[in-house]
Amino acid sequence: MKLWLESLAASLDMTPSAIVVVSGHWEESQFSVTGAGNPSLIYDYYGFPPHTYKLRYDAPGAPALAERIVELITDAGLPARIDPARGFDHGVFIPFKVIYPAADIPIVQLSLRAGLDPRMHVEVGRALQPLRKERVLIVGSGMSYHNLRGFGPSFGAASDEFDDWLTGAVCASDVETRNQRLEQWQTAPHARTAHPREEHLLPLMAASGAAGDDTGRQVLKTHVMGVTVSAYRFG
Repeated sequence: MKLWLESLAASLDMTPSAIVVVSGHWEESQFSVTGAGNPSLIYDYYGFPPHTYKLRYDAPGAPALAERIVELITDAGLPARIDPARGFDHGVFIPFKVIYPAADIPIVQLSLRAGLDPRMHVEVGRALQPLRKERVLIVGSGMSYHNLRGFGPSFGAASDEFDDWLTGAVCASDVETRNQRLEQWQTAPHARTAHPREEHLLPLMAASGAAGDDTGRQVLKTHVMGVTVSAYRFG
């Protein structure tokens, strides 16, 4: 996983002007966007070695971009606001510390919306599509399989079946089919084994919405603690 993350920046055909990260670790009653110019870090994990609570990732925020994101989302008929105090949670600073270790690209984090409606998260992604023409990289930071009580070899077969279904949905050639299948993710085999709660899957919905007509493709398939996990890319 680390080697794959280290290779991501070089695999892009441009250096992003900024990054928008939809993280599975932040939920609000309306879509919320980090507005600080120099966001702090939120160590929202427990039971790890002391040094993991001293990690630094000093990427700047982008207050002007945050305002534009709120404008795009509200123009799409969805509620949105800027949170001027919120920092980056580990769904942002852990992967990007590996992807862009220089921490020199501005980042804005976007929350999930409480209620976890899949269609609404596809729609918020659609609202963000214009940013892609401005060299803004849109990232869904979650996990294709996330069951803290469901790791280990005994869950391997279930994770394989769910992963096969999810990959088929993401890589569907027709965008409407893709989004409809993702919105109906609970019909997948072992859906609630893979995601007892879907907060780690919804960032993928937002990324799919932002992708427009670009076809999805599986760019990583690996095993983590006995289960299959995948990563996907659009464009």
